[in-house]
Amino acid sequence: MTEPAHRLTTTELDRGILLVAVSGALDAATHRPVVSELDAVFEARPPGVVLDLGAVEFMGSVGIAMLVNSHHRANRLRIPFAVVANSRAVLRPLQISQVDAALPLHASVDEAVAALRLVST
Repeated sequence: MTEPAHRLTTTELDRGILLVAVSGALDAATHRPVVSELDAVFEARPPGVVLDLGAVEFMGSVGIAMLVNSHHRANRLRIPFAVVANSRAVLRPLQISQVDAALPLHASVDEAVAALRLVST
């Protein structure tokens, strides 16, 4: 059995904010577990969600669509949402597709958490 092309962890941070960290590839072959995890996280109605893509080495169009859908879902549920995107592998596809301006992107987890705390106060 081969190892998955990505890793996925969810951690509770200070004040109940949930951090979902993804590493490896985020594409058509690997996005389903990430979508399932985000579904479970949003159903829990946390005070905020940070999606950390800092260790993602490749992101395809399915990953971009997943980010947009997650952002819209968070807005509908009124859950503050932030994305950590600090690598060329993630930022470049977002810039080319012009999605970068529509998403709450941050350079680090600390910056994303600080932004979520500002909107939830």
